[in-house]
Amino acid sequence: MVQRERLIAEFMELVQVDSETRFEQEISKVLFKKFSELGLEVTEDDAAQRTGHGAGNLFAWLPATPGRENAPTLLFTSHMDTVVPGKGIKPRLDEDGYIRSDGTTILGSDDKAGIAAMLEALRLIDEQGIEHGPVQFVITVGEESGLIGALAIDASKLRGQYGFALDSSGVIGDIAIAAPTQAKIKMTVRGRSAHAGVNPEDGISAIEVASRAVARMPLGRIDKETTANIGRIEGGGPTNVVCDLVTLDAEARSISQEKLDRQLAAMKEALESAASELGAEAEFHSRIAYPSFGFQEDDEVVQIAKAAIASVGLTPRPFVTGGGSDANVFNGKGVPTVNLAVGYKDIHTTKERIKADDLVKVAELVLAIVRESLNK
Repeated sequence: MVQRERLIAEFMELVQVDSETRFEQEISKVLFKKFSELGLEVTEDDAAQRTGHGAGNLFAWLPATPGRENAPTLLFTSHMDTVVPGKGIKPRLDEDGYIRSDGTTILGSDDKAGIAAMLEALRLIDEQGIEHGPVQFVITVGEESGLIGALAIDASKLRGQYGFALDSSGVIGDIAIAAPTQAKIKMTVRGRSAHAGVNPEDGISAIEVASRAVARMPLGRIDKETTANIGRIEGGGPTNVVCDLVTLDAEARSISQEKLDRQLAAMKEALESAASELGAEAEFHSRIAYPSFGFQEDDEVVQIAKAAIASVGLTPRPFVTGGGSDANVFNGKGVPTVNLAVGYKDIHTTKERIKADDLVKVAELVLAIVRESLNK
């Protein structure tokens, strides 16, 4: 049985270790020590040197119980970094059963709830002699900076046959079985400067071109699988000068690569046609930030998750998410991975909170997945 008070205390300990994204050095040391003290073999990769983050990704290995070496190797993953403001977090358990910060910072349940659940599950495996197959725990850096840590992982270090990310919002029992590819887009418009009062007709306003282009682009919800958004427009200067340079940062996402390609083409056409009409120059660059993934409900990784959820008295609810996570990257690196809800609410805000009872449920779910995998 999960030791509720121990789990809450460990979660509160973890969230009080500052770990804003790019500054993961202290939480990495704490986690390295915790996993090591539980008897796991722990290593750190060189992601810190390659990404500029405060630490590398951690890999903790739990060998199988003797006689269970042929069970599928499981991979559990969460990330150690948080968004800002995440310094000096002061957690408290309120009378309504929720754990919150004091309101001046985030709480950090995204994603230290997942890490605390893993650690509690490991303690119970040891204390109760629970049989298990081989298990790898991967704790990443830089998830909040755009999945930087997961993207930096050498795929040969990943040993899981099935992966389970503990990093989705929603009610525990929710299983993200599909998530979109994200394309990052950079657009540049180059016009021609001129005096806005003396000879504006000699100028070409990059702002006007960009405005016309954006107005033509399909944006927002394109269909049930596809979205697009302009996040930033920069350019301009004194009002007496026709603006000659504007840059735009945007994104597009889709479960379908064909639809993503179509969306990117539409955005590029809108930009280039507006530039051509007004005599400006335009550049459109896109890159894939992370790949999509998608499973059917009868795929084994989903079946294991569903059976485990049902075994702890919860209702499994597979769904398609519009957000990206480390699960996208792990799938792209060859480990079939679903993302499981851990129950946190209002993440990335100072109103973030999680029910203490949900921490217990997540730890129970980790143990249930370990047990369920022995049937495969």
